Amino acid sequence: MSPRRIPALAIVADVVAVVVFAAIGRMSHAEPDDVLGLLATAAPFLVGVAAMWVTPVVRANPIGIGATLTVWAGTVVIGLLVRAGFTWSLPLSFAVVTAVALGVLLMGWRALSAAVSLRARQRALR
Repeated sequence: MSPRRIPALAIVADVVAVVVFAAIGRMSHAEPDDVLGLLATAAPFLVGVAAMWVTPVVRANPIGIGATLTVWAGTVVIGLLVRAGFTWSLPLSFAVVTAVALGVLLMGWRALSAAVSLRARQRALR
């Protein structure tokens, strides 16, 4: 894969991870499954993802450890703050579930990508 394509694919993967997080949350609370509702739920966290992608550490190496932690922490903190600003509520349980779920999703695809890349390099050396 061309190194120029990695940032674009990484941004898409982060957006998909946030949308999946929002979809699972809406399903678990029996929210209607309409697109506008899904986007409204995901929007605060998409703002967080977008803000983190402006940082040099993420743009320089989107699948590195520094970028992974930056995207995860920034998405969680900014997303929760934006959500709390609109809802005037931030239950601790929601914050914890958000941090864990986004951690699994945002770090998970990067870990999977690293494992596949490592495996491909090992095969190429044989």
